[in-house]
Amino acid sequence: MFRLFAMIALVLAALPAAAFETRATAAWVYDVTTHTVLMDKNGTVAVPPASMSKLMTINMLFEALRDGRVQMDTTFPVSARAVQMTKDGGSTMYLQQGDRPTVDELIHGMIVNSGNDACVVVAEGLAGTEEAFAAQMTERAHALGMVDSTFANASGWPDPRHRMSMKDLGLLAQRLIEEFPDYYPVFAQTEFNYKNRAPANANNRNPLLKLGIGADGLKTGHTSEAGYGLVGSVKQGERRIIFAVTGLASDKERAEEAERIASWAFRQFALKTVAKADTRLAEAAVFMGAADTVGLVPAADVRILIPALVQDGLKAEVAYTGPIAAPVAKGARLAELVITLPGLPEHRIPLVAEADVPRGGFVTRMTTAIGHLRATYLGGTAPAS
Repeated sequence: MFRLFAMIALVLAALPAAAFETRATAAWVYDVTTHTVLMDKNGTVAVPPASMSKLMTINMLFEALRDGRVQMDTTFPVSARAVQMTKDGGSTMYLQQGDRPTVDELIHGMIVNSGNDACVVVAEGLAGTEEAFAAQMTERAHALGMVDSTFANASGWPDPRHRMSMKDLGLLAQRLIEEFPDYYPVFAQTEFNYKNRAPANANNRNPLLKLGIGADGLKTGHTSEAGYGLVGSVKQGERRIIFAVTGLASDKERAEEAERIASWAFRQFALKTVAKADTRLAEAAVFMGAADTVGLVPAADVRILIPALVQDGLKAEVAYTGPIAAPVAKGARLAELVITLPGLPEHRIPLVAEADVPRGGFVTRMTTAIGHLRATYLGGTAPAS
């Protein structure tokens, strides 16, 4: 058995585009539709996430809802510690002791108002203490593959132990979108005013929501140490992008940079179908089969993003370990289509058997065996198989 590579041609039209330099100190941009990382600038560096880490607190509450541990009308008490968060400054939904906000109200308070007080109430309601909840957040994040994340609190309050990477924030955003479609629309709400207490803090801070570009989430963040950041998601047509940025100098620069990134991701890349499902791209040799070869086809349309000035920059090859022993079942995964494009990660698309190939009859098997024995021991040439 040996590894085989077959170069194939995929014809693509050239697209005008330009490189993008972000002012953010760290950034991660991801095309959800094609699972393509479009930008990674210090994307795995653990940095202060500020209020963007509230997404993990929100995820923990969404999981509790999904598991039936709480309901939307479940109420939590408001502790003195939660009220103190409002007194200490920062974002708030203006909870007071004696309030019993519902889970639904707390979700809105965390997402729309970015309420630090709401986060403490949720942490204490789910885990008893904020410290225990932060430990659970860290454990759960690592289990979900967010290896650059460590949490010291539920709100993103400055703490040297509280860190996330932009990639982790992007992965978390994707999870919230895909795993919780019934709850995710709250991220697009532009206003929430708990008990009419906070008209000055009722507006969602996400600057993209009002631009009409398909933005529907997720969360801003700011501290003096972290600078200004944003985890955003924009959907246009059949494409969705997610991005996380931090280290910007002002809320104005954050808004400008977020819009620039969204525009670049949609305008400088195009979604192309480079191979149709069930189209034969190559053949693999079959050992002791009723046929000498089997066609290799993609099970679904192969769709990728094509970046700037690709022209002759695209390369594609089919790789498999062969010859493949019969019998071969139609649809069995046998190979990979490996596509490389300048400036983007390698694409590896599974290829499957186009048809069944049963084992050959007695004569076929004997002829093949004799041929291979002759090649191995007598220095002859084995017949193709």
